[in-house]
Amino acid sequence: MTRRNVLNEEDSVDLTPMIDIVFLLLVYFMVTMQLIKEEADLGMTLPSESESKESQPDEIPEEAIVEVLPDASILLNGSQIDVVGNRKMPELTRTLSRLKKAADRVSVPFFVTILADPDSLHGRAVDVLNACATAEVKMVSFANHGE
Repeated sequence: MTRRNVLNEEDSVDLTPMIDIVFLLLVYFMVTMQLIKEEADLGMTLPSESESKESQPDEIPEEAIVEVLPDASILLNGSQIDVVGNRKMPELTRTLSRLKKAADRVSVPFFVTILADPDSLHGRAVDVLNACATAEVKMVSFANHGE
């Protein structure tokens, strides 16, 4: 009989400590999940590509002002460009093309304003329009010298 009593005692397992450990682990994971969620949203934004695009347009002019003077000389933003006799205007075309490509890279609209002096040759303004067409500048406007 003593042997049966010993076997009966060994067959019974006390589950109370195991249940306590399961509840402690459950509480532990619930608390740590709350901390992880709070730490995930720190309220800061990391630098991205869109922010770098916003800071670059200050460096790239959105408008180029081309002046046609009575002596047939051409000024681009106040600086003389190309020689008077050259109707193809390679330097103006190259510069406008470079400005247009830089503006396209940062998604900034680029346009050219032509200020033709009333006493200037009309053919010279057409040469400027041809240079804009070669540089693929689509937005071109004319303005009076006083504006």
